Amino acid sequence: MTLRRCVVTGVLIMMSLIVPGLATAEERLKGQSGVAGVDGDYKIGPEDVLDVAVWNNTAISRTVPVRPDGKISLPLLNDVQAAGLTPMQLRDVLTKKLVEYVPAPEVSVIVREVRSFNVSVIGEIRTPGRYELKSRTTVLDVLARAGPFSDFASRARIFVLRPNGTTMKRIPFNYNKVIAADGEAENFLVQPGDIVVVP
Repeated sequence: MTLRRCVVTGVLIMMSLIVPGLATAEERLKGQSGVAGVDGDYKIGPEDVLDVAVWNNTAISRTVPVRPDGKISLPLLNDVQAAGLTPMQLRDVLTKKLVEYVPAPEVSVIVREVRSFNVSVIGEIRTPGRYELKSRTTVLDVLARAGPFSDFASRARIFVLRPNGTTMKRIPFNYNKVIAADGEAENFLVQPGDIVVVP
């Protein structure tokens, strides 16, 4: 067997070992995203601050806060629903609405300040309260920020209350299991509006 054939065979063997591992890791990340309901695209929320720019139209372009009802107010368009949309989706909505007033409008939407990603921690923990987050955060991260636990905390019975329409979904979180060996998969991402309860 020539040296070149040996090298090619070795590379193929290594790829056959690496690729399944990458696929497994990707599936695990997708699973975590499914639990957290995060699809990778940021969704605008109440209290966020947006820069809405319309090319060559300073009268409409402005920085606007998203109101508690999830809407923004703009000249000509009045109230427009923004919460729950990605910046690109909101851009498309504004472009369609502006066509009536501006020929071929070029619109951009930039999230200037993220203020809607709030999570609360209550119960047997040192600093309960409402925490404003700026990036993807796990339950363990939030507990670390609010911790340590009090002497009476039941670490195996922690749960997350998550808004689900008009109701709240209860998601168990066993701290002892998460920090044990191979327990990382049990640690999921929080969502805006989650309440972490430490009984």
